[in-house]
This record gives sequence, structure tokens and C-alpha cells, in this order.
Amino acid sequence: MLDVSGSMRARDIDGQSRMSAAKQAFNEVLDAVPGEVQLGIRTLGANYPGPDRQTGCKDTKQLYPVGPLDRTEAKTAVATLAPTGWTPIGPALLGAADDLKGGAATRRIVLITDGEDTCAPLDPCEVAREIAAKGIHLTVDTLGLLPDAKTRKQLSCIAEATGGTYTSVQHTEELRDRVHQLVDRAADPVVTPVATQGADQCAKAPVLKPGLYTDREKFAEHRWYRVDVRPGQELRASASIGADRAVHNDYGVLLRASTVHGREIVRGSEAGDGRTDVISSGLRYPKAPLKNADGAAKDAPETVCLRLSNSFAAPAGVKTDPGLPVELAVDVVDGPSDASDVASFGLGRGWWFLGALVLAGLVAGLLWGWLSRWRVAVWRTN
Repeated sequence: MLDVSGSMRARDIDGQSRMSAAKQAFNEVLDAVPGEVQLGIRTLGANYPGPDRQTGCKDTKQLYPVGPLDRTEAKTAVATLAPTGWTPIGPALLGAADDLKGGAATRRIVLITDGEDTCAPLDPCEVAREIAAKGIHLTVDTLGLLPDAKTRKQLSCIAEATGGTYTSVQHTEELRDRVHQLVDRAADPVVTPVATQGADQCAKAPVLKPGLYTDREKFAEHRWYRVDVRPGQELRASASIGADRAVHNDYGVLLRASTVHGREIVRGSEAGDGRTDVISSGLRYPKAPLKNADGAAKDAPETVCLRLSNSFAAPAGVKTDPGLPVELAVDVVDGPSDASDVASFGLGRGWWFLGALVLAGLVAGLLWGWLSRWRVAVWRTN
């Protein structure tokens, strides 16, 4: 869904107009669209150049119908566009949702615009909430071209309402890469995550089976989940948190595994600086095979507590409710057969490396001491 309003004439993206940058990105993405993806193009503000607001706010049109892609036809349609009129984002969202009506496939609207809606009181954020409330599993991802604060706020709200993402774009390459990524995402097999709700302590946490889960986590919150792991199995878990609204640039995510008594087993952490809208971390915990006193293998599962924490912070005026979207992947597989492969508090074979460092330090210390004594002996002789 492409903004073709008059402001797209501005020449401030890599020395060219915003419209030219959008066309260039479109053409490169169209060349790489996966064969299984059906794609359509809708414009807003492309046809009416006049001052009548009522007419301008109806200016949205399906430029290319949703269906199997004819690259030549789609490129020809995009080539005809010229910056023209108003910015009716709300009406265009309703039109795009209608374009994608029906079917059970993954459906996404990718909105590219350089300004906020000019057709209030039809608030595009409220339109997005209405689309989400219909339960049609339609995601809206928004891309702002050199956005100001009001535009960022509005586009973040649209994305947040539908579980989509917001991205600020400064350069043509960023626009191309982001649109390409979102189109590719529509080609991925549909896996429906299971909604869950983490607890504020392990004892109250939901027990997760292998699978994909979604949750919401407040800013700087800790959420607990539980997984049962039998001797000889390996727990693999990862968590992704999406910044679906404006956040401060420095943030992090920590996924920590511990026993029910609070002893940490292993952790995974990752930090971000605002260059991506999703941050992920993961961990692996192989539980070694155990035997009873009579030599028989133990099969009683151990409950592992997973704690997910984040250090996101919101600028003033940004809503913190609902929490940030979380995707949690859990798998329990057969563990490594070689005992040397079993990780010990996250180090695994890193113990060999640690031992080598200690040995090297010892040898270096002895050598340095011998050299120092030899130099002192030579000095006294002289």
C-alpha cells in the first residue's frame, strides 16, 4: 500500500524524491517475490490533486489486484504513479483489508508513507483496531519515510494494533530490504502460535510442551514459564520480543533457565541499539542421563524454570499497555550421546578452553619469573 500524496515529491532520500526511492525499491522487490506469494498494490492520494477534502479523502485505488504476480504488468502500473494528492490512510486500510478478504493464508498489508493521515476523524489507528477485532488474522506493517514525531506515533499505533511492525526508513536500500523481508515473510508456512500467559514466579508458571507460543510482556518485566526435561534429553528454547512501538535505542533480552529452587543452569542474552525491531535470545540445556543405585536408568523429569526478562524503555507519551509481543519457541529433543558434549552451566567444551587459558597463564608466569630473576642476577654480576 503506497502513499502517492503530494509530499512524496520531496527530494531528500539519497538525492532523489521519495516517490523515486519507493518506485526503485518496489521494482527490486517485485523481481524477487517468491512464486507462492500473491501480491496486490493499492495507492492512496494518487489521483485527485484538488483542494476538496471530501473528495481527496476518498482517493484510494487498487492499482494491481491481489493474485499471482505478473512482474511486467505490476512494474508498468507502478511506473505511472506521480505524487498528487491527500493522505487518506484510514480509507486505504479499509480498502486493502477488503482486497485481502477470504482465505486462510498469511495476509499482510505493508504500508509505505511519508506522513500522517490527513482525513480525520477517520483515525487510521482506530481502523487498524477494528481490523484486528474482526479476527481475520491480518497484519499491518508500517514503514515511515523520514517520519516526524506525529507520523511515527500514528504508524506505530497502526502496527501495534494488528501485531505488525513499524520501521523508520532513511535510505532507499533500507526501504528495499525491509519490504523484501516482509514479502518473504508472507511466503513462510503458516504456523499458528499458541497463546499463553507467563506468571510472576515459577511455581505459578504454565507448563509448556514443545511448540510455538505467544505472549505479551510489559516493559522491564520478568515472565516465568516451565518445561519438563527428562534425563538424556536436551531443552532448546528461544524468545523473541518485538518493538512494535517507539522505544529508546538501547535495550536487551535475557532468557534464563533455572531449577525450581532458583539455581541458575544456563542463560542466553542479547542487546540491541535500535537497528532492528525484533531482538531474540536462546539457550540449550542438555540433561545428562542418570542412573539409580541399582544401575537402572532414571526417567523422572526435571522441571526447568524459564524466566524471560527485557530492558526496553518507552519515550514519554508512548503507551506501555499492552505489553510488547513475545514469541517463545520450545523444543525437547534427545540429548547428545557423548557425555563430553553436555553443557555445564553454559560452557560445554568451553571448559577445555578455560583449562588451556589457565595452563598458558601458569607457564607464562613461571617464564616471566625466571627471566626476572636472571636479569637481576646479571645486573648484580655487572
